Amino acid sequence: MADTSRSSGSYEASDITVLEGLEPVRVRPGMYIGSTGPAGLHHLVWEVVDNAIDEAMAGYCTRIDVTLLANGSCRVADDGRGIPVETHPQYPGKSAAEIVLTVLHAGGKFGGQGYKVSGGLHGVGVSVVNALSKELVLEIDREGQHHELRFANGGVPQGSLRVTGSAPHGRTGTTVTFSPDPTIFDEIEFRAQTITERLQIMAFLNRGLEIRFVDERPGRAAKETFKYNGGIVDYVRHLNAAKESLFRKVGFYTQSEDKQEVEVAFQWNTGYYESIHSFANGIATIEGGMHEEGFRKAITNVVNRYARKRNLLKEKEENLAGEDIREGLTAIVSVRLTDPQFEGQTKGKLGNVSIRSLVERATNEKLADWLEENPREGSQIVAKAVQASRARMAARQARDLTRRKSALDGAGLPGKLVDCSSREPRECELFIVEGNSAGGSAKDARNPKVQAILPIRGKILNVEKARSDRILKNTEIQSLIAAVGAGVEDDFDVTKIRYHKIILLADADVDGSHIRTLLLTFFFRQMTELVNNGHVYVAQPPLFSTLVGKEKVYLRDEAEKDSFLRDNPSHKNEFQRLKGLGEMDYDELRATTMDPTKRALLQITVEQAALADEVCSILMGDDVPQRRHFIQTNAKDVRFLDI
Repeated sequence: MADTSRSSGSYEASDITVLEGLEPVRVRPGMYIGSTGPAGLHHLVWEVVDNAIDEAMAGYCTRIDVTLLANGSCRVADDGRGIPVETHPQYPGKSAAEIVLTVLHAGGKFGGQGYKVSGGLHGVGVSVVNALSKELVLEIDREGQHHELRFANGGVPQGSLRVTGSAPHGRTGTTVTFSPDPTIFDEIEFRAQTITERLQIMAFLNRGLEIRFVDERPGRAAKETFKYNGGIVDYVRHLNAAKESLFRKVGFYTQSEDKQEVEVAFQWNTGYYESIHSFANGIATIEGGMHEEGFRKAITNVVNRYARKRNLLKEKEENLAGEDIREGLTAIVSVRLTDPQFEGQTKGKLGNVSIRSLVERATNEKLADWLEENPREGSQIVAKAVQASRARMAARQARDLTRRKSALDGAGLPGKLVDCSSREPRECELFIVEGNSAGGSAKDARNPKVQAILPIRGKILNVEKARSDRILKNTEIQSLIAAVGAGVEDDFDVTKIRYHKIILLADADVDGSHIRTLLLTFFFRQMTELVNNGHVYVAQPPLFSTLVGKEKVYLRDEAEKDSFLRDNPSHKNEFQRLKGLGEMDYDELRATTMDPTKRALLQITVEQAALADEVCSILMGDDVPQRRHFIQTNAKDVRFLDI
């Protein structure tokens, strides 16, 4: 008998949908920009800015202006050559500029002579921005004339490219003004700080390039200019400003051959974490790749050879490990090459084998020369690495002791962990709760099948100021490591975590914020992949409650309270300031903070490792004036804090 269970829907040739032009982008925006949330929204800016940066790397652009206009749109202008305006040979009647804005995989970076090196290689950049904008205006100054072309409704040309006058003051360049489509994005308000952070990095990587930022939105008026004649040397100084440098000098070397080049800047600090940040054609390679691999291998060899030659390592002593040498190292490895092979559209990892050889040779030669020319600094580097080596041995003993304890204890889980019954990590959540009383409330409020509770006592060790051996002896940290179940530091394996959501649950006051910061610093430094993979969350318990009739309404913060009062002015005096977590009834804690259908969680992500490293160092380091300045500057962006 025939199976008719699937016959209700047709599947014929007529059912095959062909998406043409920019349609695929609007149907599946996440494939092109990652998401339709804030990250995807700002990705539009990066795509347009990257085109201008490519002109700078080609030697034709000296200034880029990024403006957030009062109407919510964004304008990016460069003084490069300007997109070609002639009719495209493959598309009669259409200008090359229109093709670049309306055809995917069209651009000057696929084999023509327009660009020797480039970050935008997929040819989907500015056309994707056009597809996801309700309106985009393209202006081109080229050969003495000013050209304009307007697009609307997701990239539909409103006429043809036309000359509207003379180019002002003989200017050349491209200006793109776009308004994100509110039907595509969750929100369309740009965040100035997100943009300026990225622009500053671009200026560091392109020595002498001037990037100006202006925010013209009402109440937001701001201007910033980024220009660094020292390039990545200034970048290293900037990253180490929040730390105590081991010596004043910043090392630098460069080498080029066969249409590829490398620049490296470096300086050690007295801290315990390495900060190596690599870039290829101006694109942050957050997953590293061949260029970073070549640098790491060569720096280990060079420092060990130097230590032997200077008799700083005795004949019977073992070579220093790479991780010991890199302790406290801040380095920028920036390469430019004609045909970079990035892994995926995100361009997170560089795969060119030839660049590894170049970086390795350059480091073997140039770093060795630098150490010979700077013997005082060289001796300091080796002395620090020797100390790190001893601490690593002690840390290994501490880890081995922890493993032996775990084996003796059976499951090896901390005694105060109230575990869940499920053994499927994807559905399990671990709440890290400060204090035994709060832990008791959370235990009663949880869903015992999928929610586990780990109470911690007081403020954990500040890992920013401690080496591994001391960190691993800390009782609270031992409990955290055991509960997560995936190891720590270099031994950490994110595939072995016991819970896919690690949720920090602390009071919404100053102490609670400090505890959250300590925990986040621990996870970022000691279990980096936990953060990178989006497994860390911050719970957001409400600050206020009020009665509307017989129903209790919870309000997360002052902003929600003010909004509620605007709509309900008669409730001005019913309000109740909620107590600390430990004083909440378990049903109240469940309803406000732990029930997945009602709670609000803030996911912690790290998009820019260099920036996260800098913020950790500022907030958790010893430079009090710099910490005060950072807090005062960023106070307006703080949420969920009650003082």
